[in-house]
Amino acid sequence: MMRLPVPWVDINDPLPHASTALDSPNGLLAAGTDLSPERVLEAYKGGIFPWFSEGQPVLWWSPDPRMVLYTAELRITRSFSKTLKALRNNSQLTVKTDTAFEWVMRACAEPRNGQDGTWITEEMIATYKALNERGIAHSVELWNGQDLVGGLYGMNIGRMFYGESMFARQNDASKIALTGLVTILTANGCPMIDCQQNTAHLASMGGREISRRQFLDRLEVLTAEPKFQWPIGEISLTPFT
Repeated sequence: MMRLPVPWVDINDPLPHASTALDSPNGLLAAGTDLSPERVLEAYKGGIFPWFSEGQPVLWWSPDPRMVLYTAELRITRSFSKTLKALRNNSQLTVKTDTAFEWVMRACAEPRNGQDGTWITEEMIATYKALNERGIAHSVELWNGQDLVGGLYGMNIGRMFYGESMFARQNDASKIALTGLVTILTANGCPMIDCQQNTAHLASMGGREISRRQFLDRLEVLTAEPKFQWPIGEISLTPFT
């Protein structure tokens, strides 16, 4: 067993508080073997997420600062605005939710340039698929006819959404999926998406960093709100188109 400078969490142990996470590596909090749906729910409600590679124990993280996207701050560039408007005239391109959750996860797990492997393991897929069946984990998908060309998945608890991963097989596909997600969340009073870690792609869409303390304070309020009815099937991107 690899030695780690963080607590080992057995199945019946609670996760440590997010504020006890290490500064280096930033956010590493605990390790264990339990990746059950119940454990994952406990983690997200506490501002913690799993991130590990095949062959490692389940590693739990809560970085500081935290990357988030406020739905009111979604950035639509002029060129991307043209892409969104063109959707209205392309009957082959449709945005849907929860019609291919596992496919989206497996697409997100596919190798990417500069990466040797994936953290989306078979165990991870099984857990999030179970959470999808319980109406907690969701996907937003871009379809070109019968082909799945882009999408994202994540978790919805109360009025909070936790983004996990996204993929694109054609230009702007993941951006379109993110716009679809923001459309759903805005319509249902969800003001913030957890993006976990800073990436140039998310920053270009309006994502920004806030402190862990700010994140946890906001989280406590939003997760206590009643859960809304998630749409299933095709959705419109109004008002963005």
